[in-house]
Amino acid sequence: MAEILKHAVPEAEVAASLDQVRETVAGVIANIRERGDAAVREYSEKFDKWSPDSFRLSAEEVDKIVASVPQQVIDDIRFVQEQVRTFARHQLDSMGEFEVETLPGVKLGQKHIPVQAAGAYIPGGRYPLTASAHMTIVTAKVAGVPRVVACTPPIHGEIPAATVAAMHLAGADEIWLLGGVQAVAAMAVGTDTMEPVNLIAGPGNAYVAEAKRQLFGEIGIDLFAGPTEILVLADDQADPFVCAVDLLSQAEHGPDSPAVLITTSREVAERTIAEVERLLPGMPTRDYAEPAWRNHGQVHVVGSVDELYELADAFAFEHVEVLTAEPRLALERMTQYGALFLGEGTCVSFGDKVIGTNHVLPTRGAARYTGGLWVGKYLKTVTYQEVTDTASQALLGRLCGRASRVELFEGHARSGDVRAARAAGDALPWNEA
Repeated sequence: MAEILKHAVPEAEVAASLDQVRETVAGVIANIRERGDAAVREYSEKFDKWSPDSFRLSAEEVDKIVASVPQQVIDDIRFVQEQVRTFARHQLDSMGEFEVETLPGVKLGQKHIPVQAAGAYIPGGRYPLTASAHMTIVTAKVAGVPRVVACTPPIHGEIPAATVAAMHLAGADEIWLLGGVQAVAAMAVGTDTMEPVNLIAGPGNAYVAEAKRQLFGEIGIDLFAGPTEILVLADDQADPFVCAVDLLSQAEHGPDSPAVLITTSREVAERTIAEVERLLPGMPTRDYAEPAWRNHGQVHVVGSVDELYELADAFAFEHVEVLTAEPRLALERMTQYGALFLGEGTCVSFGDKVIGTNHVLPTRGAARYTGGLWVGKYLKTVTYQEVTDTASQALLGRLCGRASRVELFEGHARSGDVRAARAAGDALPWNEA
């Protein structure tokens, strides 16, 4: 039986705040649909204090910005992007195309076609999230997407040079200094100056996530990626200091980022809470991390490893860090998570920043039905069929006629009848008139 040493705020409070977000986002999208670039400019001025002659950077502007970035930063960006590229290529190699002959002259096939235009949203605001450029743009380009539109907001009215460099080096075809709902809406519906895309990927705040949700169907999206979540699983061998540091590493993403510990040891639980309280006052990002921990942090003590994994699966969190004596056991016992980080040597921050797996992952329980962003998200897996053998045409035509009439689809049945008639001379009594 689990004991909760620290509770989060009630779900009703979270739901109430989301209602306001939905209403605001709906208004912004409707305005941009109606007024296009003029509305985009108004929102950019209002929220980002940014209104240049063109939101899209020219090639000359990009080159100048990239040249201003320190060489060490450029080298690090290139290294990390190569890790992401390598992993994405392995994912692509795992996806097979095939053609098989199921009956004489009956060929069925599968192939993968990249979407023709993808939007990449790179969050900015307080943090210049260069890593999101790697995850969204590099992966799209490995998939073969011919046009990638990348948007990121200015930060306090300034161009985020490192982010622009990351977008450029990742292979973005268009780079726009545009953020928030206005960026997502512009990419989705198009404006006079921006052609729409087919799919939008990338993380963002609650407003960006809601914009993607409302536009889904009109365009494709990667997944519903809301506030970052971390779940740390610990046994009595875990170091409470490490647990605390890693919980706070994700809490700093924003004041609504859940950080949860489940442990089989009450001592580890209590000492982790104490370490969090000790570390928080000295964190430069405590203005985000402190309310995230206060309002959305949880600590659970369970009676066994079995209960540990059962409760972990119920959370279905984005990031799950396993600090136990046998961390790889999680691969067998868990089924609902965005990404696993196994053992003390592997932190969630590695996945966020440098290791090569994708950091755009499901949140708010979406791990129950989807994984994170991957190369396959940018590909449409399609099928094709061909029947060239007359005996198979007759067989399938007669079968189609019978099966369709069971369902009262006479038109379908007649299409099958025609194939049987052409292949084997079957009569078409319904065509005699």
